[in-house]
Amino acid sequence: MGFFSPHKRHANKFNYIPRYYDPAKEAREQRRAELRGERMDQNEEEYTPGKYIKAKREAREMRRAQEQQEHRADKRTKMWTMGVGLVLIALFIYMIVPRLGAIFEMATTDKALREQAQQQLEIEEFNPYAPIVIVPNDYEEGDELEIKDIELE
Repeated sequence: MGFFSPHKRHANKFNYIPRYYDPAKEAREQRRAELRGERMDQNEEEYTPGKYIKAKREAREMRRAQEQQEHRADKRTKMWTMGVGLVLIALFIYMIVPRLGAIFEMATTDKALREQAQQQLEIEEFNPYAPIVIVPNDYEEGDELEIKDIELE
């Protein structure tokens, strides 16, 4: 019966010895290095598990932090530029636009005044309902004529 046996079976184990790794030789080299004053722990050539992953992670974190600082600086400059632009636009509206409005108003009022003056002249030239002014013909030949401009109101 395979369920209850007095002998304990172990899982299949392999007797694997790596070809290129000799722990005795490595221990010997480490002892010699310590005797010479060199420490193998201080050499960065020796690989420790996770060494490259940790270095990549730290480099990535530093790069991201630097990018965030640059992004913040870019944001500040953009905000200052927009603020200055808005101030300039406000000054333009406050100072220039009323003057432009006054120029257009003067142009329209001058045009309206000219039109009114033209209409007044046309009315003064011929008005069939205006009373006729009779001027006596009391000059003699050889007398000089005096022509006076009469301003009409």
